[in-house]
Amino acid sequence: MTNRFDIAGDYVVVKALENGVTIIGLTRGGVTKFHHSEKLDKGEIMIAQFTEHTSAIKIRGRAELLTKHGKIRTDTD
Repeated sequence: MTNRFDIAGDYVVVKALENGVTIIGLTRGGVTKFHHSEKLDKGEIMIAQFTEHTSAIKIRGRAELLTKHGKIRTDTD
């Protein structure tokens, strides 16, 4: 049996650099599905956590992400 703390724990901070940035949570398992979405306006920040239900996060729009691996920006073109 997997301990929920073995899966959960990693956080991602997303800062919107423009209005209408969309953050979509994707499920774990054999079939990946959307399970949650949020819209951020410029300057808004969301802190997301990977959990036993969330295996990936998709971001649409210009944003800056802070992770334990460093700072990442979406393409600004």
